[in-house]
Amino acid sequence: MILLIFLSEQKANAQVDPVGKDHVAIGGYDVVAYFKPGKAIKGNPAISAAHNDAVYYFSTEENRQAFMKEPEKYLPQYDGYCALAIGAQKKRVNINPETFKVTDGRLFLFYNSTHALSGNRFNSLEPWVKDENRLIQKSDENWREMKPKR
Repeated sequence: MILLIFLSEQKANAQVDPVGKDHVAIGGYDVVAYFKPGKAIKGNPAISAAHNDAVYYFSTEENRQAFMKEPEKYLPQYDGYCALAIGAQKKRVNINPETFKVTDGRLFLFYNSTHALSGNRFNSLEPWVKDENRLIQKSDENWREMKPKR
């Protein structure tokens, strides 16, 4: 029983691609919940919506309806890649869906994990908040060049 709890905690804190091979966005987290109630909440596969070749899960039908009405309002910046990596390194880096910040109505997601080889933990939200205004500007500039053509 203790092992199962440990494994589920490890999975909850795992890094994910913004859109997985199964086309599920943000590791199945509810993108509307980041705004209201302001928490990272796992969505329910039975309450889902497709948008831009990705499937989004929601924790409530109300959140799904809000997303369907205005998807662009809830989508994470930079297609869900780590905001710091976009701004500081011009790289697409996967994210920990539980590490986020909403600023001026925009959702930013971040890398937050222990490096497999060094064992050092890095939470990219920490340097982000120290210089957020400049990094948002830099990330926006870089993303204009990096953004995939659709």
